[in-house]
Amino acid sequence: MRLLYVLTIVFFGFQSVMAQDLVYKPKNPAFGGDTFNYQWLASSAESQNKFTDKSISQPAQTELERFTSSLNSLLLSQVSSSLFKQQFGNDGIKIGSYTFGSLSVEVYPSSGGLTVDILDTKTGEQTQVIIPNR
Repeated sequence: MRLLYVLTIVFFGFQSVMAQDLVYKPKNPAFGGDTFNYQWLASSAESQNKFTDKSISQPAQTELERFTSSLNSLLLSQVSSSLFKQQFGNDGIKIGSYTFGSLSVEVYPSSGGLTVDILDTKTGEQTQVIIPNR
């Protein structure tokens, strides 16, 4: 019986000698994993995504809708061109302050060129355009 106990202890002793440590290695490159896994993880996540962005997917326009949109763009372009010529003449933009409805436009020279500040007085939104010197 004693021999059986000794053989059991020796047998399990060898088993513990052959055991190895378990090491965790993350797959996600954001957490220290291999960077080559990125594409696989991204495509796997994208294939499982059941949500769609409704603002991106727009139905195809009919030919009549495309024509109407094109006509509107053309008319707005003509109106803005006419307003531009009325305000600035044929010489182009001149230094000064101008008002177009709720838009306040200020044109002045700066170190970068001709600066145009546009302020929407209704919403408070502001834009600056710099036209570089030649």
